[in-house]
Amino acid sequence: MDSSLPHLLLVILIGLVHCSLDNRHHNSTRHHDYCVLGAGPAGLQMGHFLSKTKRDYIILERNSGPGSFFNIYPRHRRLISINKIYTGRRNREFNLRHDWNSLLSDRPDLLFQRVSQELYPEADAYPLYLSMFVKELGLRVSYGVDVGKVRAAQSATGRSYILTDQRGFDYTCRVLLVSTGLWDPQKVQFVGSDLVEGYESISTDPEDYKDQAILILGKGNSAFETAQSILGRASRIHIYSPSTVRLAWQTHYVGDLRAVNNELLDTYQLKSLDGLVEGGLEDIALKKRGQLYLTLTELLNNNEGKNSSRVTAANLPAYHSDNFSLRRPYDRVIRCLGFRFNFSIFDGSARPPNSEGARGRLPGVSAWYEGRGTPGLFVLGTAAHSRDYRSSAGGFIHGFRYTVRAVHRVLEHRYHRNPWPSTKLLTTQLQSWILKRVNEASGPYQMFGVLGDVILLQGSHCEYLEEFPVQALPHFSSLSGHDVSRHGLLVLLMQYGLNHTDSLGPDRSESEWKQAWKSNFLHPVLYYYDKLPTEKDMRRRPPGWQLPRPKAIHHMIEDFLTEWDRPISHIQPLRRFLEHCVQTDLRAFYAESCFLLSLTHRKPPLFCRQSYLKKRGVVGSSQLWQHAHGAGLMPAEQDSDASEANPSFPDYLTRAGAAMTSGLKPDF
Repeated sequence: MDSSLPHLLLVILIGLVHCSLDNRHHNSTRHHDYCVLGAGPAGLQMGHFLSKTKRDYIILERNSGPGSFFNIYPRHRRLISINKIYTGRRNREFNLRHDWNSLLSDRPDLLFQRVSQELYPEADAYPLYLSMFVKELGLRVSYGVDVGKVRAAQSATGRSYILTDQRGFDYTCRVLLVSTGLWDPQKVQFVGSDLVEGYESISTDPEDYKDQAILILGKGNSAFETAQSILGRASRIHIYSPSTVRLAWQTHYVGDLRAVNNELLDTYQLKSLDGLVEGGLEDIALKKRGQLYLTLTELLNNNEGKNSSRVTAANLPAYHSDNFSLRRPYDRVIRCLGFRFNFSIFDGSARPPNSEGARGRLPGVSAWYEGRGTPGLFVLGTAAHSRDYRSSAGGFIHGFRYTVRAVHRVLEHRYHRNPWPSTKLLTTQLQSWILKRVNEASGPYQMFGVLGDVILLQGSHCEYLEEFPVQALPHFSSLSGHDVSRHGLLVLLMQYGLNHTDSLGPDRSESEWKQAWKSNFLHPVLYYYDKLPTEKDMRRRPPGWQLPRPKAIHHMIEDFLTEWDRPISHIQPLRRFLEHCVQTDLRAFYAESCFLLSLTHRKPPLFCRQSYLKKRGVVGSSQLWQHAHGAGLMPAEQDSDASEANPSFPDYLTRAGAAMTSGLKPDF
C-alpha cells in the first residue's frame, strides 16, 4: 500500500469539510433589497407599500406574531387612541382623521373597527387587527427571527446591511427599515433605585395595593394609568417628576396626559389624599426602614450618596421645613418613565446617533427619516418621533402611518426613479383642490406642522404633491424628482396657533376672518415662496414656526366644525391670496358669463380661457343648464346634469365644488 494514500485521503476529507462549511455558510445568508426589522404597525405599514410596488422585501419579527408590544402594553389594557367609527360621513379619507388605529391600505374594509367598536379599545384587539392586516394583504413576515446584531458593509456595488439572528443566520439588504419601536424601559439611577418597581413588571391587580401608600415616578400616561387603576384601593398616591403635568387638551400633543387617565387630578385638587410633586429624579434617595423613605442624596448620613451642587430647596419643595410634602413613608415606589430605543444591536458601522431632543432616548434621523450617518438605514414609527417630539403625532399610529408612506415615496424615487406622486391641475382648479384637501385629507390633519402639500406653480398650470415632509424642503428636488420653476411654490400646512391661550377660556378661539392669523386651534396655513428655502433659511426660521418666513402667508380662519368651505370667511380670502401669488384672476364663471366676457374683453379671465373657450363651460344646476341651452351656449343633446355628464369635467372638481363661483358678482 502506498504510504502517501492516507495523506491524500486526509487532504480530500479536509477539503470536503471546508466545502460543506462554505455551502452551509452560503445557504445561511438571505438576500433582499429591503429588510424591515419589526412587525409592529410601522413595519407592517411599510410592508404594505413595498408589497404594493412589488419590491423584494422581508419583515423580520422576533416574536410569534405581529404587534407583540400590545400583548403587554399598556399594562392596564386600555388604549388611548381614538376609535371614532361614527362621524356622520361616508368619506373614507375624512374618517381617518378620527380613526387613530387603522393602517393605510387600498382595502376600504380593512379597518380597525372590524375588531373593536369601542372609543378607547382594549389593547388585546390590536394584535388581532395586525394579524388580519398581514393575512389579508399577504405580507411577507418571518416570525421567530431575533436579530441580535446589525452591521454595515461596503462593497463595489455600494453599502449594505447585514443582520444576524439568534441562530447565526445572516440577512443582507440594500436598505434597512428599522421599526422596532420603543420597548427598553427608561431608568434613572439614584441611591436606592434598586428598591423601585418597574411599570413593565408591576402587578396589575388592584387588590395587591390595598391600603398601601404609593409613590409613582413620572407624570406621563403610564404613570397616571397606573395610578388610576389603584385609585380605589391605595391609601394615598403621590406622583413625582421634575416637570409639572402637561394636559393633552392644553398642549394639543396626544402624548401628554389624556383625560381618560386623569382621575387622580380630581382627588388631588379636591384634597382626597392624592397629589403631584415636582423635583429632580437624580437628586433623590430612597432608604428602607420597614417602609420606604424619600430624602435628598446630599443629606444622607455616612456619605452614602453622591453630592450634587444642583440640589436646592427648590428641588424638593419645603424639604428643610417640617412640612415637607413627601415626609411620610411609602409601601411601594413605582417607576413609570416611559421607554427608550434599543441601540445595543447596532455596531459602530450601523448605529444611528442619539437624538438631540427627547433626552437622547431616540435615534437621530434626517427630515426624511434616514439615520444620520447611516445612509440606507431608515427609522420608522415611534422610534422616529425625534423629528416632531412633543409637537405632532409622529410617535403614534395615526401619525406615523403617513410618515411611513412618505419614506416609501423617498425610496421609490431614490432606488427606482419613480418621482413623488403628483396631480397636474389647471391653475384655475387649484382653489377647488386646496378646499378639497383642507376639508378631508387625513395626512396633513394628523401630522400637522410636519407633512404638508407642496404646489409647484407653472404659470397656467400647477403640480400638486401631497404630504411631503416640510423640514426636507431644501432637498425637495433630490427627494421628490420634481423641480421648482421660476413661478415658485406654495406649501399647505395644518397647524395650531402660537398664542398658547387658555384652551377652555372665553377667548380661546377666533371667529373674524380678518384676524385669521390669531387662530389658536388647528387651521390651514399657506406659505408662498418664489424659490426653495435653504438649510440656512430653515435654521433661521422664527421660534415656533414650522417653515421660514415666506414671501406671502395666508391663514384660513379656524372653524369650530373644521369645515373650511364658507364663501366669505374661507373661500374668498383664499382666492384673493392665490391670485396674489399667481398674479392671475382665479374667479370661476358660469358659461353665460364667459360668453359675455369673451365678447367684451380682449383677454377673458383665465378660467374662461381654460374652460369655456375650450368647450368646457361649467353649469351648476339644471335651471342654469336650461338657461344656457336657451341662450345657445350648450349643445342640445347634453344631459341636464352637466357637471356629472360632461366627461371633460373631472369628478374631483365636482366633489370639491368647482361648479360653484366664489359668490362674488363678476365685474363687466
